[in-house]
Amino acid sequence: MDSKANISYITLGGFVEVEKYKFLYFFIMLIVYIVIICSNVTIVCLIWIHQNLHEPMYIFIAALLCNSVLFSSVIYPKMLLDFLSEKQVITISACLFQCFLYYSFGGSEFVLLAVMAYDRYVSICKPLQYPNIMGKTNIKSTVYGFLVLAWLVPSVQISVPNILIAKTKLCNPTLKGIYCNNLIYKLHCTMSKAMSIYGVVVLINVAILPVFFILFTYAKIFVITYRSCKEVRKKAAETCLPHLFVLINFSCLLTYDVVTVKLEFDVSKTVRLIMTLQVVLYHPLVNPIIYGLKMKEISKHLKRLFMTENVKMIE
Repeated sequence: MDSKANISYITLGGFVEVEKYKFLYFFIMLIVYIVIICSNVTIVCLIWIHQNLHEPMYIFIAALLCNSVLFSSVIYPKMLLDFLSEKQVITISACLFQCFLYYSFGGSEFVLLAVMAYDRYVSICKPLQYPNIMGKTNIKSTVYGFLVLAWLVPSVQISVPNILIAKTKLCNPTLKGIYCNNLIYKLHCTMSKAMSIYGVVVLINVAILPVFFILFTYAKIFVITYRSCKEVRKKAAETCLPHLFVLINFSCLLTYDVVTVKLEFDVSKTVRLIMTLQVVLYHPLVNPIIYGLKMKEISKHLKRLFMTENVKMIE
């Protein structure tokens, strides 16, 4: 038992035939990572540069896209190094830190979507009160305050279990994944009921409650807009449906992540690989695509940007 307690490195056992195709995997994932950074940062820069996008809704979108870049940066650098390494290992402290950042930014995503839902609710359902609550004069106090809370609240809550389990003994040195998530809890010899209960409380606070708030808010928006004119319904659909799509996508990924560990549901390697690719490939790319194409003002600036670049290349 003492030898098990002295485990200092964890082997990432989710890599399959890495040695045979490691350079191919490396270049594919490197290109994807570059595309994720460029696509998200491009829209953030457009929002930063253009004055007509300096509104709460677009600031929250920029924050969500920054969160996607941070979320991806938790996974990709270590994964790229692992593709070029003979052994895919990570220290326990580094694994816990990666796990902390992974769930902190994941929780921030839900809180940011909840804040965006509140912004849309006030804008559509209480337009006369919107300038006083979320207007440009209140951006520093209200909007930036929401952003600080969106990143601070999940990280504070998630830091507690990570600090506590750092002192818990490990009995298994192999993690069935390509990055550290809550599968790390399965590696410990014992896990207290208090820790399990606290984990459920954190899950409720940073994910379930924001999701219910978003669904309740959008339900009220759609009820009110259903009774309104066609123009109001169109505006609500243009701004709310992209948020709902992102919410549904990310909620499915979180559900899989929780179910596989909390219910000890063992899935096949194929399913595990597909869901892992959803997290590291699909989700970080879907945000800039959705908001870049479906948000009218952002789409206009993107078209102008690429048209200008094409003209320069022709010249």
